[in-house]
Amino acid sequence: MLNDLFRMEHHVFEELNDALADPSNPLVADFLRVVAKYGTPEEINAKADEARKIPNILEKLRAAGSPYVQDLEWLVRERDRGAFVSIGEFRSNVLGGATSCASFDASRAVTLEVSSLQYFPWLITEAKKALDERELMPGRIIRVRKMREQEQDGDLLAVTAAAQILGASLVETLDTKGTDGSNVHLGGPDTITGYFGGIGQPNAHPLAWIDEVLYYYTTYGVREVLNINPGTVLLGYLLYRLGVNVKFKISVFMGNDNPYSVLWTLLMARLFARPDGSTSLIGFNLSNSIDARHLELAGDIRRTLGLEDKVRIEHHITECYRHIVRQPYCRRDDLLDVAERIPNISAKHEGGDPEKEMEMERPSDILDYFRDKQEILASGDMPLLEKHYLGKHDAMNRTAAALTRKGLSFVAAPLLHRR
Repeated sequence: MLNDLFRMEHHVFEELNDALADPSNPLVADFLRVVAKYGTPEEINAKADEARKIPNILEKLRAAGSPYVQDLEWLVRERDRGAFVSIGEFRSNVLGGATSCASFDASRAVTLEVSSLQYFPWLITEAKKALDERELMPGRIIRVRKMREQEQDGDLLAVTAAAQILGASLVETLDTKGTDGSNVHLGGPDTITGYFGGIGQPNAHPLAWIDEVLYYYTTYGVREVLNINPGTVLLGYLLYRLGVNVKFKISVFMGNDNPYSVLWTLLMARLFARPDGSTSLIGFNLSNSIDARHLELAGDIRRTLGLEDKVRIEHHITECYRHIVRQPYCRRDDLLDVAERIPNISAKHEGGDPEKEMEMERPSDILDYFRDKQEILASGDMPLLEKHYLGKHDAMNRTAAALTRKGLSFVAAPLLHRR
């Protein structure tokens, strides 16, 4: 059969092993030199575990005189007294009297995801809204705010603690990417064709990315980061293979828009998995243009490679209204179609439902992610941007309700929402 021609010879794997284990390989040597700045893998993991402990975070915030301490303590009290809506109550609110005869398949639970939580106070506003209106909080949170900026004002510490209080997974977007000036040929819209191959991380920039990963991992316990470039994806695999427990998700900006690109991505994940089969690739966003049939084929590839329970497929349900996709964009129906057959999938809400966005005087805009906090405050736009974020929260709850009506399960903030 022609298919047999695709089988790789054993000597190919031996050559690959020899190349990676060769002390004279400059790419591997430079990578290991960066890692060594932070210690052995065991020392690196120990620093990260200590950094992310909530008591240690609160101590740092108190020392800085942060007002976020009271917010975090409030969130813990409300969680511990079971104040948030339970899964059963939410389903009853959606289905009414039909709840008693409904069944839900937990093996196909969809993770409820919101992006981007730019500022910690928005999460507290969201939590108070969820309490008052008996709504769900996300089970997965994505952030795109500048790392150095949020490090300075305490947001990074506060959100790291809050995600643990919620039991939600959390992804941070690092500053080392082509838009940080490392790609000297990129500017604004006048250089747009330079973005067609991705914003890039040119030359030695992947090493700077690894350096930044390890800094935030050891200093703040940041365990999941966004990944946008084939070079940093490879280094993410190698870092995990060394024993450092940092994971990453691949951004929609990487352009995985067909099952063949998915096969390429997952082949590498499998190739560099640890002996126990685990991989640093925790999830990846497929392109917004992928359709339901090919989304399902991507799920088939993942299952064939034994990664179904290890790599989450993260699918955009909504997007910011401006500067990212053609509108109206809402993929909720596609999710309802494939969620019955594809496990370990998340519903990512990056905008409000388009009909709601159109009612706003100024709809959400992806470019707001890249504005400085001081500029936003000076412009008076912070309340508007918080309103945009709450629109994503509302869209997420509509998705949860739609899944419920179809008898499908979801993963909301696990430590807030009891069964």
